[in-house]
Amino acid sequence: MTRIFIDGDACPVKDEVLRVAARHQLPVIIVANRWHRIDHYLVEQVVVAEGADAADDVIAERCQDGDVVVTADIPLAARCLAKGALPLDSRGRAFQEANMGMQLAMRNLMTDLREQGTVTGGPSGFTKQDRSRFLDGLERLVQAARKR
Repeated sequence: MTRIFIDGDACPVKDEVLRVAARHQLPVIIVANRWHRIDHYLVEQVVVAEGADAADDVIAERCQDGDVVVTADIPLAARCLAKGALPLDSRGRAFQEANMGMQLAMRNLMTDLREQGTVTGGPSGFTKQDRSRFLDGLERLVQAARKR
C-alpha cells in the first residue's frame, strides 16, 4: 500500500497532504524534530532527535517502492528515488532520476555561493499558486503510485 511521508519540520503543505490522503485513504507519516499539532486518523508522527539529517535518515530507511515523499531536501529525494519512492517538493515538482545529478550539483553550487556571501537570498515566498501546483502534483503522484 502506498504511504505518504512528510519531511515535516519546514513543510508548508501538511494540510494539503491530509486532504489528498483522506480522499485516497492513504497513511501519512510525518517525520520531524518536534511534535506537530495534527490529530488525524491517517497520521503517524515520528519525532526524531535533533540533528541535521535525523529525519532524513528515518524517511530514507522507512520509505519503499511506490511511497510518496514530500520534501524540499534534494539529497533526501535522491535517496528515496534510489529505493523506488516518488519524491515531490512543496511546490508540486516531482524529483526524477533523469535530472537528479543536475539538481544535486546546483544545490552544492548554491550552498558554496551562500557560504562565500555571493548569494544571500533564498527561494521566493510560498503562494496560493504554489499550493495549487502542489495539490495537482501530489494527486498525480498518488495516482501513479497506486497504478504500480
